[in-house]
Amino acid sequence: MKHSHYFLLPFLVLGALLFPVMLSATNLAPVDSAGVQVQPQQQNGITYLSGGIGEDEASAIGQAQGYNLHMTFAVGPENKYIPDVSVAVQNASGQTLLTLNEAGPLVYVQLPPGKYTVVATRNGEARRDTAEIGSGAARKLVFHWNSDE
Repeated sequence: MKHSHYFLLPFLVLGALLFPVMLSATNLAPVDSAGVQVQPQQQNGITYLSGGIGEDEASAIGQAQGYNLHMTFAVGPENKYIPDVSVAVQNASGQTLLTLNEAGPLVYVQLPPGKYTVVATRNGEARRDTAEIGSGAARKLVFHWNSDE
């Protein structure tokens, strides 16, 4: 019986060494566009993407270029993505530029440079954050609710 363990050892070591490579390769895999329903939308001249249900859709949004505000909506201790959030993006003077219902779990927006307030509401419970948008890297906001109710 000991000899069979020695026979399996090289395969186990090889598998352990290749696992991280295989794992990272899956993250770089091309997106199956047949399963992706996310298309750029526009409201008041503001272009945005909303979606991310399923791995292909989340990957497609994550690979999208040119969006300078990235929002993620999650709930609970396990940070489960949620798709049923109302979102309002307001400029510095308080004017609402973008209003979305049942948005998420990922929302990417193209905004002109400036300061914005984002209000995300789920089941009547609002979360608020601000974003300074410039010419640098995209600003990332995460909105989290404690429970799934």
